Amino acid sequence: MNADSFAAHLAADRARVDACLAQLFDARQAAAPRLEAAMRHGLLVGGKRLRPLLVYLAGRALGASDEALDAPAAAIELVHAYSLVHDDLPAMDDDDLRRGQPTVHRAFDEATAILAGDALQTLAFEVLARAAHPRLPALMLALASAAGRDGMVGGQALDLAAVGGHPDVEALATMHAHKTGALIRAAVRMGALTAVAEHDPRVGALDRYATALGLAFQIHDDVLDVTGDTRTLGKTSGADAARDKPTYPALLGLERARRKASELTDEALLALAPLGEAGEPLAQLARYMIERDH
Repeated sequence: MNADSFAAHLAADRARVDACLAQLFDARQAAAPRLEAAMRHGLLVGGKRLRPLLVYLAGRALGASDEALDAPAAAIELVHAYSLVHDDLPAMDDDDLRRGQPTVHRAFDEATAILAGDALQTLAFEVLARAAHPRLPALMLALASAAGRDGMVGGQALDLAAVGGHPDVEALATMHAHKTGALIRAAVRMGALTAVAEHDPRVGALDRYATALGLAFQIHDDVLDVTGDTRTLGKTSGADAARDKPTYPALLGLERARRKASELTDEALLALAPLGEAGEPLAQLARYMIERDH
């Protein structure tokens, strides 16, 4: 698939998951309209939709239908959106801009932002629970474990504890494996489990792919925080340095950080070998994820 065809393919998948997410709010009598508006703001205003894309591409690579993948794709984006709403709060990263728009606590207020994040998180599991699938417990477990204390939330706690400190590269990798990598691994795993049982060896190959890709993605994000501009990024550039947060460029320098992201991407591509040609869209997405400018 050439670059233009692949870009069109990704755009179609983004439109598909966006339609699924919008349906959660359309033609619905909201009990709390302000809360509903805040949820929509945090979820439907912009976003790369990388995690749903991983669900679709991993699932298709193993034979799942788009219809079967819609629920896990929507669920993982709901969890991601909730995490951003909470990460942006003054008690966390205190950000004013997200996806080129005011953050939810700025557009509404802090209490509404907290509730909107809570509601987005619980809605993710409602969406999954309503999906009829023989491996629904495995899908729920993959998302819950990646989102919680042993995954994203644990990683955020490590991130907050590291502010102003001087962790080594290994400690930084551990933090990122939880905060960012866990949800990326869950996206790939949920796509795979929608198609095949856990004991299929391709599930393990995809997990190796996602593990390497998750860290490469975060390193590239660290690089963009240094080299990008606020307009392109859609969020405040230089925020990590301003908060004295440990990053790969700070520990390794920009060029070594870039090389590390490239090496990890090569690892991810190598892990796709058991999938043959079916893994090529995942390979193209991996390349895109470390070449993006936002």
